[in-house]
Amino acid sequence: MQEERVILVDENDEPLGEMEKMQAHRTGALHRAFSIFLFNKKGEMLLQKRADDKYHSGGLWTNACCSHPRPGEEIAEAARRRLMEEMGIETRLQKAFHFIYKTRVSNNLTEHELDHIFTGEFDGPVPFNPDEVSEICFKTPAEIRKWLNTHPEQFTEWFRLAFERVLSWHQQHMNGKNV
Repeated sequence: MQEERVILVDENDEPLGEMEKMQAHRTGALHRAFSIFLFNKKGEMLLQKRADDKYHSGGLWTNACCSHPRPGEEIAEAARRRLMEEMGIETRLQKAFHFIYKTRVSNNLTEHELDHIFTGEFDGPVPFNPDEVSEICFKTPAEIRKWLNTHPEQFTEWFRLAFERVLSWHQQHMNGKNV
């Protein structure tokens, strides 16, 4: 199996080179990533519980999908590819914004990512990949906010950082629009 590589970037998302994915997470090197947040027609957000044996943050709840583009791969294409691989679904995605974060995660790893946020709408079955995801659910923003306030440890670090920003962006830009 070919090793997974990530794209190292500066704070302006300019590529600086490549690094093996685990090395980037061990050293805390800033690299390009994406996170996908999906809503159904009722305004509920799709959440996934990461498979327990993921290389970090296993068993935690998070947004619909997140990963890294491959070297030479456009970020939007990577998001569509990974959404199909992880969740088994296709839907139209819209780039919302990006932000940089750095935080420690499980297994003595560091997430230091320039995270491109995509949003979309999806109603239908979610035939997720059980190697990646152990459970899914749709929750209202209010339900998620309450859950985050009472049990933040049940969520990934990046989800906790992005959730309110995504809701704000979604309410401003997608109110009543199909994506």
